[in-house]
Amino acid sequence: MEPGVPAPAGDPHAGSPAGAGPDLAALLQRSARGDRAAFAELYDASAARVHGLALRVVRDPAQAEEVTQEAFLEIWRTASRYDPSRGSAVSWLLTIAHRKAVDRVRSAEAAGRRESTYHHQNQTVEVDTTVEAATASLEARRVRAALQALTPVQREAIELAYFGGYTHTEVASLLDLPVGTAKTRIRDGLIRLRDTIGVGR
Repeated sequence: MEPGVPAPAGDPHAGSPAGAGPDLAALLQRSARGDRAAFAELYDASAARVHGLALRVVRDPAQAEEVTQEAFLEIWRTASRYDPSRGSAVSWLLTIAHRKAVDRVRSAEAAGRRESTYHHQNQTVEVDTTVEAATASLEARRVRAALQALTPVQREAIELAYFGGYTHTEVASLLDLPVGTAKTRIRDGLIRLRDTIGVGR
């Protein structure tokens, strides 16, 4: 499947007038200095749009949730690279999300081609597809390992949202929490994941 989604720089909301919402550029700059409150606000202001773009590219809700997670981890790690003179903050955010989503699609396509070729060449040999899946993404393995550094409540929320494929509203319902509390646990978990992965880099 070739992704048929235009580049994120063409997003019709990219040129939203000042005052229409939070100043994403300022939030990015504060996030780059380690301001967790700023990152929380940035996440709240842009997560739906990032997830929407990811879903349009990968066309699978569970995959889109994982791409959204990976995009925000990347945003938190690289916020200092954002240059306001080169484009709007929302375009920068969506460019990262678009790249992550396209990478996910290409990885899935490549894995599918490898598996198909292997089956044709070795029709009498069983293929352990779990090994293929486990080696498909180094980043995914590192994120899963970093989950062990989270608090139990953060890990539970993150696993439901990004590995269980549930929306924030569904996570809140499953955990019998207000939606805002569920989103806070997911957001704080993302921040802690970033810190843990950063230490190991």
